[in-house]
Order: sequence, then C-alpha cells, then structure tokens
Amino acid sequence: MSPIILFIFLFVVWLLLTLKVTVINIAVGVVASLVVTLFFSRYSLKVKARIFHVHRYFWALLYCFIFLWECIKANFDVAYRVLHPALPVKPGIVRAKSNLTTDIGKIFLANSITMTPGTITVDIIDDYFYIHWIFVRSKDPEIYTHQILGRFEKYLKRIFE
Repeated sequence: MSPIILFIFLFVVWLLLTLKVTVINIAVGVVASLVVTLFFSRYSLKVKARIFHVHRYFWALLYCFIFLWECIKANFDVAYRVLHPALPVKPGIVRAKSNLTTDIGKIFLANSITMTPGTITVDIIDDYFYIHWIFVRSKDPEIYTHQILGRFEKYLKRIFE
C-alpha cells in the first residue's frame, strides 16, 4: 500500500472513530495518521490494482453477513455445550489445508476462524491451518476441512484472489 493511500485510510478511520469534524480533531487526525504512516508504511500490505474491482466489495458485504450468521450459530453451539449437564465436548487440534494463495486472504481466514466461538487458529504453516476445535466431529481431513474452512474460504477467494 502506498504511503499516500495508507495516510488517507488512517485519516478516514480516525474520522469514523471520532465522529467529530472540528479543526482540532482534524489536526490531531492528520498528525496521528502522518506519524503512523511515516513509521509503519514499509510494513503495510502490498495491495494490487485488483482492490479497485467493484465486484469484490459485493462479495465482501455478503461475507459480512455469512460471517455474522456463522458466529450466531457457533454461539448457540458453544452455549449448548457449556450449559449441557454432560458437557459434550471432544476438543482437538486439526490440520486443514487451505486453497487460498494470498497472505491477506489467509489472514482473514485465520481471523474469521478465531473470532468464531468454538474454534481458534493456532498456527499457519504454508497452506495448512492448525485449528483448535471444541468439538471435533470427524477424523477425516476432507470433512473437517470443509466444516471449518469451507464456509469462509469460498467467499474470501472471491474477495482477495
């Protein structure tokens, strides 16, 4: 990401977080965004021209709803397991292979898995995600890969690749 785009992005985020359009707030936002840009622009993600493809934003919006739905389902599942007298859990760490090729897509996938109750991404090595799962439903890698990654991966592929 170029330093100018990073600065604009940070400044817009500042304005959205503060929701104030005063001279002091704008000045503080400009200074803070400039300082962060100067120190951290070399560490930012390398964004390619495909970020300007409008259809990706449609898939990103759809992904937000899919992610929200999956989180709601997972919350009820975890609540059931916690409140059940027998505490029906079968925890384990599974290794799932992802088809995503971009680093940003893998980061989004790992974060989506971690933010979904009952799962947490432990590590990513190459294309393999190591995920702690509260209830391992299958020992077949194809089945649990589809159950964990499949619900997010197809949308992230359309957004980031």
